[in-house]
Amino acid sequence: MSTLVVIPARAGSSRLPRKPLRVIAGHTLLHRTIAMARAAIQRIPRAELVVATDDEEIADHARTAGCEAVMTEAAIASGSGRALAAALQRPELPDFVVNLQGDSPFQPQEALRLVIDALRSGAEVATPVIALDWSALDALRDHKTRSPFSGTTCVRSDHGRALWFSKNIIPAIRGEEALRAHQPLSPVWRHVGLYGYTLDALRRFEAASSTALEDLEGLEQLRLLELGICITTVSVEPPRFDSSGIDTEADIQRVEAWIAEYGDPMQC
Repeated sequence: MSTLVVIPARAGSSRLPRKPLRVIAGHTLLHRTIAMARAAIQRIPRAELVVATDDEEIADHARTAGCEAVMTEAAIASGSGRALAAALQRPELPDFVVNLQGDSPFQPQEALRLVIDALRSGAEVATPVIALDWSALDALRDHKTRSPFSGTTCVRSDHGRALWFSKNIIPAIRGEEALRAHQPLSPVWRHVGLYGYTLDALRRFEAASSTALEDLEGLEQLRLLELGICITTVSVEPPRFDSSGIDTEADIQRVEAWIAEYGDPMQC
């Protein structure tokens, strides 16, 4: 079974223009994402990595890191749509397609491996989540006072089936003080920006129109839930420092401060 890992790298971004080329502590966002993905899949058989973009400069920049790049239409609205366009250009269609969002280069490497494992074990769609301890939840709440649409949370069943995703912090927590006193983890799961699909599930997703709830939240995975496609969540350990995505100048400054304090993952 073959897997294509696609890093969508769109030039346009209303909050952070030409985001893939933005430099974070000496390395661009795109080069950081490529390095993380390459390390994660190096031992996975029949797994390939490609950048899908609508911009020649971004494509050339990917190639300077030794990564294949393909051009896709600028009109494609979603990362998953760009991933499908890249998959359909392959001489041999892959069994699985992974959409590795290019603005989350600090996610744990195991997330990519576990998503591919879930697909190979029968999941239609798989995505990672991180259980937040109370201090991480407090940090996410504080972060959202400045960047309310940066960071996504997930509600899931005991067996890992995703029930909902939101840019708000869900679920609401009644009796939080008592919970804090008796358990180390909060009931909040943070979603990691990574999706794996069977090729069929990705085709079904792209053939359907966006939904009102998807548009309100700005979360494309809600369309899958409304289509009745099961999303399997895989639990991963938090990385050395936990970044929920790079969407603003403030996010870049926050991550650079962490790198200065804890060290750069690209140098490890």
